[in-house]
Amino acid sequence: MSQALVRIAAGWLLGLMLAVAGAVVAVNLVNNTVASPQQPVREYLDALQDGDGGRALGLLRATVPPSNAAMLDGTGLQTAASRLTNVEIGDPQDRPGDQVVVPMEYTIDGSRLSTEFLLEKTGTEWIFFNTWAFVPSRLPTLDITVVNGNQANVNGVPVNMPNGRNSFAVFYPGEYEAALNGQYFSAPATRATVTARDVPVAPLNLLTQATGRLKEDVADKVKEFLDGCAAEAGKEQKLQPDCPFYYASNNRVQDGSIKWTVTEYPNVSIEPFDGRWVVAPLDGKAKVEALQQNSFTGIWYPLEAEVDFSFTTRLDVSGDAVKVTPMLSF
Repeated sequence: MSQALVRIAAGWLLGLMLAVAGAVVAVNLVNNTVASPQQPVREYLDALQDGDGGRALGLLRATVPPSNAAMLDGTGLQTAASRLTNVEIGDPQDRPGDQVVVPMEYTIDGSRLSTEFLLEKTGTEWIFFNTWAFVPSRLPTLDITVVNGNQANVNGVPVNMPNGRNSFAVFYPGEYEAALNGQYFSAPATRATVTARDVPVAPLNLLTQATGRLKEDVADKVKEFLDGCAAEAGKEQKLQPDCPFYYASNNRVQDGSIKWTVTEYPNVSIEPFDGRWVVAPLDGKAKVEALQQNSFTGIWYPLEAEVDFSFTTRLDVSGDAVKVTPMLSF
């Protein structure tokens, strides 16, 4: 064989070897990037950040437990994922049975946390490229309770709370914040971080309180009742009217001279009790003015006395309506 043919053959052989080596490098590169076990994790995180619950659920191959689904799509899901920062996906760690664990680290509220995803090899494409998928699982749930309430706000989404409680299926990792910001009742925000499918999550308990607006509205209705009662007592000329306040005297009082005024209105305190909202006993002061006659001397002289009073009420709140019913005993 001539030297020219040898050089040509050597050149072809070298080219073939380089092509094979390049193909091997390309296959390894693809298997370590777009065909790597990390790729389904990246796609899953993208779906969470997009609020695309259907896609996330399909990628995770997870079943949904009996629960409320409000956090599985849209704003609730997107908000949960948006609180993850500094995300780092680690190298896969081999497990038996063509399975791997893909670790991921991230930061939520300044704390460094981690989640492990279990994936399995499902086959190859185009002979060389591996395919990976999450090992099927079940979504975790987050339980939320609210004191004396039937509504709440979770990750910016209004949700119903039948009998003051509900259970929500959630994706992981993510952070979920519950709060109540109603006109008459509110509860400070409380948060729970869900890092894995099998890590128990402490329930979120919303400690509901009456708002300043409710106290003001109740105080206005109490004032309206007391002022009306005092005015009616003046019209009826009674020292012992059908009111929380009264005055006892053995003297004769001149008809037309009796005047009642409330001098100190009660402070309103509203607290939860036995599954409902109650107004604490209302204490105040009232003043009676009149002209009275001494029973022994017959002399007429002014009566001016301040009396303490106390009474209870029943509170009913329905939507934007507040009803205060005085409970008087005579």
